Amino acid sequence: MHKIMVVDDSAFIRAKYTKALRAGGFEVVEAKNGAEALDHYRYYEPDGVFLDVNMPVMDGITTLHELLKLDPETRVALVTYSGSQSIILGALKIGARDCLDKPLDDRLIVTIANRLVSPVSFGITAG
Repeated sequence: MHKIMVVDDSAFIRAKYTKALRAGGFEVVEAKNGAEALDHYRYYEPDGVFLDVNMPVMDGITTLHELLKLDPETRVALVTYSGSQSIILGALKIGARDCLDKPLDDRLIVTIANRLVSPVSFGITAG
């Protein structure tokens, strides 16, 4: 079973993703900020990460940088309400595998998770 980490400061969003991912056959690890995500990544070694951009303690872009330092093969889908082109392009250049605009429906969450764990590379899904 593949393991996905959901990183978002919103407990509601984490619960929504967790429910969809578990229904889709994934094991799920949750983190409420970037600092916690780094600790959880080291401990749980997830196969993919849904990462919110705007969070307290450590924002998503900084967290993405740090995750890639830990593991250059980290598979991250960056998720944001503010899908500005500069954020999306910057995240993809840094090493995000995908960039998505919130809100995500359950089907898309599972689809993206499957793409994260797939050996095939992919790009922008943002609208």
